[in-house]
Amino acid sequence: RAAMGASHSAEAAIIDGKTIASTIRAEIKGEVDALRAKHGKVPGLAVVIVGDRKDSQTYVRMKRKACEEAGIESFHAELPASASEAEVLATVRKFNADARVHGILVQLPLPKGMNEERVLAEISLEKDVDGFHPENIGKLAMKGHEPLFAPCTPKGCVELLKRNGTVLSGKNAVVVGRSNIVGMPAAMLLMKEDCTVTVVHSKTRDPKRICREADVIVAACGSAEMVKKDWVKKGAVIIDVGTNSVDDKTKKAGYRLVGDVDFAEVKKVASAITPVPGGVGPMTIAMLLSNCLDSGKRAIAKA
Repeated sequence: RAAMGASHSAEAAIIDGKTIASTIRAEIKGEVDALRAKHGKVPGLAVVIVGDRKDSQTYVRMKRKACEEAGIESFHAELPASASEAEVLATVRKFNADARVHGILVQLPLPKGMNEERVLAEISLEKDVDGFHPENIGKLAMKGHEPLFAPCTPKGCVELLKRNGTVLSGKNAVVVGRSNIVGMPAAMLLMKEDCTVTVVHSKTRDPKRICREADVIVAACGSAEMVKKDWVKKGAVIIDVGTNSVDDKTKKAGYRLVGDVDFAEVKKVASAITPVPGGVGPMTIAMLLSNCLDSGKRAIAKA
């Protein structure tokens, strides 16, 4: 593990998200087993999927498998693309009322014409394991307040930094990208860790200059290999959230996955960096399970 600011001429340490995520999943399984032994109950996660997008179905399959491995009960509602918004809302309400369900996840994107905001707002605050309920986001933004849940991907980014041994307090952190799903909540979580946070976005003047000041960069702009070696100061720690496919005739699929950071070049100057794939990706599902466990523990303790 390369500590921040370590003098080194070697390449960056690789922050192995796959290994860290599997450690976390094992920790969660241990806690679920303990809940079952003590209370005879386990956390439950309900996933609502509308339509037949292949990528959405793959994500949902992965989530169900991860639940199974951790001992979390999984519930499932699959609606056709032709379903009405009222039917989707009714499905969410059914899971809101089900005491066995502690987390509800609506797989996005929803079919065109459906009001995503309205559907997500229907999820009970106590079961919002995706962390997107306006009240959870509001508390995330407020000093001295803690949300019930933080969004999974940015929470995973911060967890990777912590488990890498990166000191965050007082450090300069730059988040590249300001999406509601990653960039904005990542900036707020880093602020809670006492970082000095700058958000770089499409209207930023001279993003390279700003990134060069950073001790930590979280790249989440959805632009292939945008963060170059000359954007990064020596010894910085890099968390790459991007997943972009670029044409590659040498690969069987005809493409390969790259992040928002030019990995091959940036690893020559950074002290630690996440790979793509195998960095942030596996952490997202681990944090979903972590949120679901927290919710289950809260509800089971109350009961």
